[in-house]
Amino acid sequence: MGNMMTLGNAATSVHAYISEPPGQPKAGLLLIHEIWGLVDHIKDVADRYAAEGYLVLVPDVMTDIGMTPEVAGEVLRALADPDPEQRSKVQPRLRKLTSPLDSPEFAERTLEALQVCFNHLEGIPGLAGRVAVTGFCFGGGYSFALATREPRLRAAVPFYGSADFTGEELRRITCPVLAFYGEQDRALVDKLPELKKKMSAAGVDFEAVVYPRTGHAFFNDSTPARYNAHAAKDAWTRTLAFLDRSLRD
Repeated sequence: MGNMMTLGNAATSVHAYISEPPGQPKAGLLLIHEIWGLVDHIKDVADRYAAEGYLVLVPDVMTDIGMTPEVAGEVLRALADPDPEQRSKVQPRLRKLTSPLDSPEFAERTLEALQVCFNHLEGIPGLAGRVAVTGFCFGGGYSFALATREPRLRAAVPFYGSADFTGEELRRITCPVLAFYGEQDRALVDKLPELKKKMSAAGVDFEAVVYPRTGHAFFNDSTPARYNAHAAKDAWTRTLAFLDRSLRD
């Protein structure tokens, strides 16, 4: 359904997947992928949102560090191998591929790419003031991050994203936030009570939904070991209702 396009200029060139609705878009949606990059699963999610009436833009921020869709596929297949030795063998490659994610330079480049895509959606006739962001894991964390930087953002829907921000940073969030978590994703869920307190103190309209007996990446139906159909369906329904409320004129 979608196509690739290039946005920005020579200094801020961003390759992105764009998926358009069949009719006039009711709003714009910036979708941020997982650490696996712009794989077919993420394109499929973008197409699902487009079918619901959204003009969806998905920036590719991983190819430049070597996590192409082809490489991601190889790594994911190795990680899903029933042989523990094969899963162990791919770990050094995965660590090397993802090591740039910890650098401030990568974070700043990623936020610049997101800003370019957000500005593009904002500049489309009829979409100004009606743009939201959503993302998964890596993309969930950057959904939070964009919300702390972009006051024009109308809504944010992070799926199992990290939100290690100061109170001052959280006070910059002007849009409502709906966040999803799996109960067994302890690295995030254990921090959730403190995050709720900080969000409340910052005056952020923040709702967190935690699914029982569910782990990380529960929405990703291309990874059967993690996918939870019930949680994914419920989160999808809640997300569409939330976006509809938040993006009304």
